[in-house]
Amino acid sequence: MGKMAKTKGSAKKQQKRGVDFKKIKRKLGRKLPPPKNATNTEIKSKAIILPEQSLAADKAGLALSKKGLTLKELLQQTSHYNAKVRKDGLLGMKDLFAKHPEELKLHRYQVIEKLRERISDDDKMVRETLYQLFKSVILPGCKEDDQGLFISLMMVYIFNAMTHLAIEVRLMAFKFFDLVVQHYPPVFSMYSEKILQNYGEILRKNQFYLEDKGKLKNVLVGLIHCLSLLPSKKLEVNSFEKKVPQQGVLHAFEPDMATESTEFAVIINKIKDFLPILVDCFQDFIPLIHSLPMLDGQSFDCMVSILQSIDLVVRYFVSGTDKVNLDSHSPMWDQVISSVLLKKLFAKFPVNPVHHLSVKDSEKYFTLNIRIAEILFHLNERLHPAADLLEKFLAFLEYALLGKICSDTRSGRAVREKQILTLVPFIPKLIAQLIGPWRSRLLEAFAKTFLEFNPESPVKLACLSAIEEMLFSGEGMLYPDECDSELWNHQIAWMRELPLLLILLGERHSSSSQILLHLLLRLGQCSIVNSLLALEYDKIQHSLQKFFSSYEGGNLCYGPFIKLSRDCQELAICCLYYFSHLDSLLLKSVVSCCLCQELDPFILFRMIEVLHSSYKAGHIHISDHISFFITLVSGFKVPPSAEGDTKFLNHGTFKSLSNVLCTCLSEMGDNSLVFLILEKVIMEQILLKPSVDNACAMLRMLVTLDSEPTTLSEQSIITLSKFLAEYLIDVMHCVPENEATGSVAFRQQRYYVLPCFFLFERSLNLLNLVLKVMGSLIVDGDSLSSGNDNRSTGQLRRLNAIVSALLMMYSDSKMKQCLSSSRTELDLISQRICSLQSSEEWSAGERHRIQQALDQLKTIKS
Repeated sequence: MGKMAKTKGSAKKQQKRGVDFKKIKRKLGRKLPPPKNATNTEIKSKAIILPEQSLAADKAGLALSKKGLTLKELLQQTSHYNAKVRKDGLLGMKDLFAKHPEELKLHRYQVIEKLRERISDDDKMVRETLYQLFKSVILPGCKEDDQGLFISLMMVYIFNAMTHLAIEVRLMAFKFFDLVVQHYPPVFSMYSEKILQNYGEILRKNQFYLEDKGKLKNVLVGLIHCLSLLPSKKLEVNSFEKKVPQQGVLHAFEPDMATESTEFAVIINKIKDFLPILVDCFQDFIPLIHSLPMLDGQSFDCMVSILQSIDLVVRYFVSGTDKVNLDSHSPMWDQVISSVLLKKLFAKFPVNPVHHLSVKDSEKYFTLNIRIAEILFHLNERLHPAADLLEKFLAFLEYALLGKICSDTRSGRAVREKQILTLVPFIPKLIAQLIGPWRSRLLEAFAKTFLEFNPESPVKLACLSAIEEMLFSGEGMLYPDECDSELWNHQIAWMRELPLLLILLGERHSSSSQILLHLLLRLGQCSIVNSLLALEYDKIQHSLQKFFSSYEGGNLCYGPFIKLSRDCQELAICCLYYFSHLDSLLLKSVVSCCLCQELDPFILFRMIEVLHSSYKAGHIHISDHISFFITLVSGFKVPPSAEGDTKFLNHGTFKSLSNVLCTCLSEMGDNSLVFLILEKVIMEQILLKPSVDNACAMLRMLVTLDSEPTTLSEQSIITLSKFLAEYLIDVMHCVPENEATGSVAFRQQRYYVLPCFFLFERSLNLLNLVLKVMGSLIVDGDSLSSGNDNRSTGQLRRLNAIVSALLMMYSDSKMKQCLSSSRTELDLISQRICSLQSSEEWSAGERHRIQQALDQLKTIKS
């Protein structure tokens, strides 16, 4: 019993010990599982859907940005305390207006009214983002509206920003104002006094610009834009590359007549106060650039902009005091202007470096001095500078014209060309005002500049404008004293250069050629008969020959005249009238152009009109004038009736030309003398066997001046008889039957034979001789056969043509009467036809055709 109890106890004890200490083996790298008594913190939930509170449903149908915001929400963001949120709101509006431009049109006033608050924003990026939004989206999108209303909404905040304590905000305000002026120029005139005051404050001494010249440059850009809107009479002078807006946008600035003097007085007073600020600003840079080994780019840009602003102020001051009668005030203002400029600006001229500079930096100083010189030359008549000061400027002008300042490198020549354009317009007044050696020196320098630059250069055109002003302005030199040989020599040199320059320009520069031709025309119009100017003008025509046409190596070469615009061509034609004697060589050159297939018929007839007027004025010899007419009609290329080649002048144009020339011949004076010259020239041309059309025109000219009975010489009648017989045969062949039949063919043939009828009526001897030649051609006219016809076919065609010509004569009542007196010649023609018929070579059909011709001739004889 005792053993059993002991065994049970030990077994129970062993069982408990095994459970308590059971060991679990874990694999290496496995994470331990959480304990069984660990608390589970995971929360599971389901979304509660409330359809009536959905934001998407609230924005249905509204314009949204990329981030799904409406315009109202974006506008609210622009007032957020966080700068990043304000910037994101502006960017979102830019995106919204780009996708939905109608939103801007519907809410533009609310948008501008809200956004204007950000003009003075403390954050730089917000201000810049707002500027870009106005520049690229809002102002362009509102340009078709009445901008004055929402511009006025912005101006109050822009002015507040201009007086902000932070300099960055003030600078941005001027940038905003410049943007507004670009889109709505009248805004400057509305606030000009206040704007100039604010610009003056920002430019005063001890400000930021010597440390941060980039900011000053931005301010000056806006200032230049504003000053260019001042209604100066000469703002279009191309002193600077920037184009000045048209004066049409400045109507709002033009004062009413009742308040004109008052408004200009206010502006001029403000300009007078503003000028010293600009001069002081420029003066502050002088010691700075002298202390540098080179003129840095930002300093240079700022100084150029300041000088440009001074120049605009000066020109407005001059034009303003000229426009308004302010005699009681202008002396005081002149004294202020003179004192400021003479003591502080012109006294520093020329601005020279103290260190040796590179070529590029030397060109910068040259540009600065050009700008200062331009300002003085604008005021030269008012300031009356001292002789030594004026001499410094004149010497600089002379050196600039002669190229003694800039280097001869490519960039140096480009800078010189660019800057000379600003100086050349001052040359005419300076030369008119100066006396003594400086006048001669400037004339010589100007003449060399004019000859030096190539025809395509804008300097060349600027010189031409200066020459025109010197010759034809109130202070012109067109008729200097005879003792002033120097001036005459320069005028002669200029005149001789004009036609050469015209040829060099060619047809590629039509506008430049038009300026040249206009100047030539004015010179001709002002030339007094037998004056030195008229004699020199006559010599120009020898150089003008190549402008029209010339012969090189026996080949005709057309000059620029043919391809120039109609306006240029008409100017060139008008110049011809003013030559006191038109040379035959020039006429030959001109007539070659008239015969060019590319010439506009309008120009052709205009040429004839002007030259005929020149003949009436005694400028063209009668023989040259007639030769001109004959060359026209003999050299004109007219296509045969069967051809429709549009390259050639058509029949209608040539008929009109023939009519015009006949009218001109009848107006030339003594008909007997004109006929005598015309007869000789036409007989020479007839021997060359011209085409039907050209021959017809010459016969019409002959008939126009002939009388009844004819005044033709016996030799001319003999020459004509041989020619007219062949001419009438050609006329009958010139209108093919398949092209024009019946009445059309009859009218065309009658047009060609009508001049012959007039000649026959005036000379029966000529008619009889022509009939005799026709009779001989029936049998002996092998030479008239076409190259494609055999002998028999050619004879039949010639026989039919002769009979057709006789039938046409017979259909005319007057010619019918003339034929009645030429029975002997008609009998001779009948005998020749019978003789032709008797030959055994003809076929039955050919004999029948000969018999038909014989029967038709019998009708005429009866």
